[in-house]
Amino acid sequence: MVSTMFGFKAKGHSAIEPEDIAIIDPSAHIDPQTGAVIEKKTKAERLFVLRLDAILLVYVCISQVVKYLDQQNISAAYVSGMKEELSLYGNQYNYFTTWFNVGYAIFLIPSQIIITRVRPSIWLPCLEACWGVLTIAMYKVHNYKQVYILRAFIGCFEATCYPGAIMLLMSWYTPRELALRIGFYHSCQSVGNMLAGALQASIYKNLNNVNGISGWRWMMIIDGIITLVVSLAGFVLIPDFPTKVNPRAFWLRPKHVAIAIERTKQFKRADNKKFTLKSIKTALTGPLFYFFVVMYVASVLAQASYQYFNLWLKSLKNPDGTAVWSVAQVNAIPIGGGAITIATIWTWGFISDRFQTRWIPVVVQACIGIIPGIIMSIWNVSNGAKYFSYFVCYLSLATAPPIWAWLSDLNPFDAEQRAFTLGFAIAFYYACGAWSGPLIWPASIAPHYKFGWQVQIALWVLVIILACSLRYVELKHIRPKNRRIAEEKDAAAREAERESQVQANKDVDKKDVDVHRIASIQSA
Repeated sequence: MVSTMFGFKAKGHSAIEPEDIAIIDPSAHIDPQTGAVIEKKTKAERLFVLRLDAILLVYVCISQVVKYLDQQNISAAYVSGMKEELSLYGNQYNYFTTWFNVGYAIFLIPSQIIITRVRPSIWLPCLEACWGVLTIAMYKVHNYKQVYILRAFIGCFEATCYPGAIMLLMSWYTPRELALRIGFYHSCQSVGNMLAGALQASIYKNLNNVNGISGWRWMMIIDGIITLVVSLAGFVLIPDFPTKVNPRAFWLRPKHVAIAIERTKQFKRADNKKFTLKSIKTALTGPLFYFFVVMYVASVLAQASYQYFNLWLKSLKNPDGTAVWSVAQVNAIPIGGGAITIATIWTWGFISDRFQTRWIPVVVQACIGIIPGIIMSIWNVSNGAKYFSYFVCYLSLATAPPIWAWLSDLNPFDAEQRAFTLGFAIAFYYACGAWSGPLIWPASIAPHYKFGWQVQIALWVLVIILACSLRYVELKHIRPKNRRIAEEKDAAAREAERESQVQANKDVDKKDVDVHRIASIQSA
């Protein structure tokens, strides 16, 4: 495990240029952002990464499944009796998401600031426990206003779960590992969505009206209990950061922490620090902030159409007026789309890390997303074409992992900027999502949305333009700047090491003189 910068001596190599080292060691590769030469991992490092995958990655993935289960169960509940039981009409279904997004957007940035001052191993589980309790409380609602209030507060408490986990992954994994791990984590949104449908279908079949409680209300109770259990595990499984490890994280030994710190130094990844006004100002005055915020928000808004698949399924009628699909089937059919998304996310994550490319996965998915937009804009097509379009939408839900890995790549020296950009982008998306649902995808006109599909096309075109533009800026300006900063840091480190050695030699010489003087006095 070696990461060598210009001027440093690589393990097992002489002090030659990194390109020459890579030729001598065919397994080595050069970090494109900093010029570091990375050799094949040692056995100790491979075992350490395996430990991270087995504990940290698995935990955040389970937490994300639970988060998305609690976030999306409102959709499954709506088509499983909530609409009729609460007498919902018009766009009230859209406003359930709107109020959730409002709470999410308002609390996310303050929560991102708090997580830099309070240990993630304390802050994240406490928030998760809070939204678990409120999810259980959802089973007692009797009107849409109560749903609005609870959804807003659930959104507040869920806000930091996603960006907080991404921060942790950025802190513990290297650029050659990051996109795939973020992909695994991000795919758990689809797992949560699939689980919401499958769980609601099973609950509706087995628990509907048991003890006088409707099936969708039972789902809220069960979801909340699962959330509370997962939150308790977070106090010991979340490791915090390499330089400030959770003392309750029993699964991390000192040797593991030493490896993590060495990996961070080798890739010149900045340590996580407290938010300051200076770090926020630095982020706001740089172009990366605007590129990533707009590109992320545009891509996620462009993906929203898949969320309305079950509403279209629910609207289908046989010639005699009966529903084509039962309640259980309406919840179960989109599960196939979720499986497609999971496979897509994992595939693009692997490609992104293996070939160190971030922009190509984003552009290709944007091109795919335009296809259903065109078909559904026509609308007067066969139901087969509409099924095809909705399932194709699931192929374009994997843009976030390469986007966040790209952010980490382009800004390796300032963890605060990464955290602020990440948090603001997600908060801005939820702020936009608070009104985009009722405006672009109003439930009152479901299943035919007059403008939603055309907006999807426009957003994907914007994503393509931004990704290609950022790629040009990266090659032309950002990479040279990052390499220059890395060289300056290396030069400063060498100078500090030289001064330290000179001082050590002086101390040794002084000690020898003192010993000689004492010996002379004693002999006299």
